[in-house]
Amino acid sequence: MTGKLKKSVNDKWLFGVCGGIGEYFNVSGNLVRIIAVLISLTQFPVFILYIILALIMPSK
Repeated sequence: MTGKLKKSVNDKWLFGVCGGIGEYFNVSGNLVRIIAVLISLTQFPVFILYIILALIMPSK
């Protein structure tokens, strides 16, 4: 974990949130996306959390 959590400009599909989380933890953004999909299958409101993070996370 280095630096601050920021949205990715290179690894983004919608807003760069998963790519930014992946860069922060030094893992693939696709792995973060897969984990988010798996968590959403458990009825956890991942989509709402994603929108909130897209609004409050700064861009690089």
